[in-house]
Amino acid sequence: MTVRSLAAADSGIQAAQTQLDVIGNNIANVDTDGYKQTTAEFSDLLNQQLTPAGAPVPGLASTNPSAVGSGVAVSQIATNFGEGAIIQTGVPTDVAIEGNGFFVVSTAGQVSYTRAGNFHLDANGTLATADGGEVQGWMAQPGGAINTTAPTTALSIDLGGTVAPVPTGTVALGGNIPAGSTSPVTTTFSAYDQLGNPVPVTLTFTPPTGGGTAWTLQGTVPKAGGGTTDLWATPPTVTFGANGQVSAVSGSTGSATTGFTLPVGTSPTGVPLSFTFPPAGTSGAVTQIAGTQTIAYSTQNGSPGGTLESWSVGPSGLITGTFSDGRSSSLGQIALAGFNNPGGLVSTGNLSYQASASSGQAQVGPAGTGTVGTLEGGALEQSNVNLAGELTDLVSAQTAYQADTKVVSTTDQVLQSLVNMP
Repeated sequence: MTVRSLAAADSGIQAAQTQLDVIGNNIANVDTDGYKQTTAEFSDLLNQQLTPAGAPVPGLASTNPSAVGSGVAVSQIATNFGEGAIIQTGVPTDVAIEGNGFFVVSTAGQVSYTRAGNFHLDANGTLATADGGEVQGWMAQPGGAINTTAPTTALSIDLGGTVAPVPTGTVALGGNIPAGSTSPVTTTFSAYDQLGNPVPVTLTFTPPTGGGTAWTLQGTVPKAGGGTTDLWATPPTVTFGANGQVSAVSGSTGSATTGFTLPVGTSPTGVPLSFTFPPAGTSGAVTQIAGTQTIAYSTQNGSPGGTLESWSVGPSGLITGTFSDGRSSSLGQIALAGFNNPGGLVSTGNLSYQASASSGQAQVGPAGTGTVGTLEGGALEQSNVNLAGELTDLVSAQTAYQADTKVVSTTDQVLQSLVNMP
């Protein structure tokens, strides 16, 4: 009996020491971004049966079995993958996961998974973890399309990279031409040619002689060597209705309710160019009412080209770049991995995990799909360690450790008494 008590106490000391190790590691990582709390879980060891269970017989009731346990063992070190608090950092390379999922990382060809989103851009512009792992996702194809069904690859962001110019093909007009004006009304803007060079375009609305609501429109662009070139060989006519809204545009397609599209005869941008008039009565429509002159271009689809100035990560993991010409374009998308049993992942240090037979295979896809959560750019997930709970468990583990050592010393005294018997 005394030998069993020593063995049980020894297993208790070892289990309590393991629990202290786990608690100490949790407390040490209370400020480690992306760290996940672990917990030592216990189970009792095989019991030694002293007496078996007895079945009832006539005149004698059944008897219960008697057994003495052999101690305790650590059954597993469980990881709590619950979400930690998310703090805003404003750093574009910081990304936090809201909900389930893991970032996919490749380090020298070895794939691992992590919740820590404190990334950085390396010398080549590759989005990387603190220990040099390459964050995986899908790069945007020319034009910004992203194929999330394709195999993942390392994500890179080329700060200072350029985007090609877009020649102006469509210009939307809007604003007011003062009713009753007897003088031409002009507005000038810059279109862009195929090389991104600005092309000044002047539009002139000329009122009808003797009054009326049918205005003649002509556009001009500078001509090499001096002078100007007309956009239309025959100037179109813009007619306004009694309500001051555009009712007809000669040479155009469309209607007052759908808007008019007026192509030019001579394009200065290298691609077919047209002007659009918004539907009558809508915000920004071209009007002829009393008031000041505000007629101008409202939007155009041309751009001079530009360089990447900044970028951000959206909830779906989409990386959007903003260029110096004001355009925004998709650069890539961060991938997330989900597992049927995250508790089966194997910790490999550096806040990284690898899949195992227990976790199942990674299910990789965009954020917000399947079982994975969404992303928050410019933010970090903090450790999910509950410091108050860890300190409470620390007291419990210390008490268990001391109690088990007391069993050892008491058993030793009993054995000494036995040895010293006369």
